[in-house]
Amino acid sequence: MIIRYKYKEKTYSNIYELSEALGQEGIFIPLSLSDEALAELGITVMRAEEPLEVIKQRKITELKAERDEAEVTPIEYNGNLYDYDEKARDRISAAIIALELQGEGAIIEWTTADNADTPVTANDLKMIIAAVAVRSNKLHTAYRVSKEKVEAATTAADVETVIFKV
Repeated sequence: MIIRYKYKEKTYSNIYELSEALGQEGIFIPLSLSDEALAELGITVMRAEEPLEVIKQRKITELKAERDEAEVTPIEYNGNLYDYDEKARDRISAAIIALELQGEGAIIEWTTADNADTPVTANDLKMIIAAVAVRSNKLHTAYRVSKEKVEAATTAADVETVIFKV
């Protein structure tokens, strides 16, 4: 819903702009004034539905944000949860290199997402990355399906029913 305010032949795109304009005339209004109270001041409140394309683009942005957030949540491997944000990815990559340089069977203690320590090998860390790749593929597939549903929607209500589901 798009709301515009008309006062003395000028249209304001939000209540803040209107409030500032009225303030210059010595009229101070609370930002929560009802439509009826605004009408008494000579202000016309105009409501219009948002264009469907705007609603769709906002929903697609929301879906993308949900996907991106899910991509950096901790990942489960071998009964433990491992962080997988940008910093964790860098640490995992560095640890793989260090462990491989130490040779077959090298182990280090790794702090899991719940702050427990567990021994890991280079292969364990590679398997965590592999689990992330599988999850990432599922997330991107789910996002594409959701996005297609949004793009096919013919009403705002249809758009709002689309959820990001993996």
